Amino acid sequence: MPRKGATLELAVLGLLQETPLHGYELRKRLNLLLGWTRLLSYGSLYPALKRMLRAGWITEVTTSNAVSRRQRIVYQITPAGIEFFTSEITEAGPAAWEDETFNMRFAFFSRTDATVRLRILEGRRSRLQERLDRARALHGEDDRYLSELRRHSIESVEREVRWLTDLIETERSNSDRTGSRTTPVKPRAAAKRRTAPLAGATDPT
Repeated sequence: MPRKGATLELAVLGLLQETPLHGYELRKRLNLLLGWTRLLSYGSLYPALKRMLRAGWITEVTTSNAVSRRQRIVYQITPAGIEFFTSEITEAGPAAWEDETFNMRFAFFSRTDATVRLRILEGRRSRLQERLDRARALHGEDDRYLSELRRHSIESVEREVRWLTDLIETERSNSDRTGSRTTPVKPRAAAKRRTAPLAGATDPT
């Protein structure tokens, strides 16, 4: 099972490659990106930033607000941080398929090649199919409301499986059409890209 803090650190590095950010804006973008059921607190964010500062992946820069003249800290990614992110974001093993990490990795798919994307999408679909099989095997054991909750969860996972299947077919079609693997986007410190949140599936078990 992936460590939630590791997923948070990787998401921070991905966002900081787009532009330097101060804590408030970083937290806001992380909440949109990660799509966790509970909002990310500053109590989780700032310890993660301190770990990343010690690791040398980010730096702090003090800036002044022209209106209020108050100083604030802006976080920037370092070359070491870019190197670490680039290495980690291409990991396509089981940890990349889990609820804690899939949304974040999907948001940065433009920085990976087609082979990595397909492995993650297929792994995620396989993991969800296992959940469906287990949930469907448990019938007649719940009261009315538990049964409704289970049905709702199963339908949510079925929708994500269909969505993943469409994405997989599109990735394969694009690869066949170009006849080569997609080249990953090189990270740029000031790239003006935005990522959209993706709703995670509910585990029906």
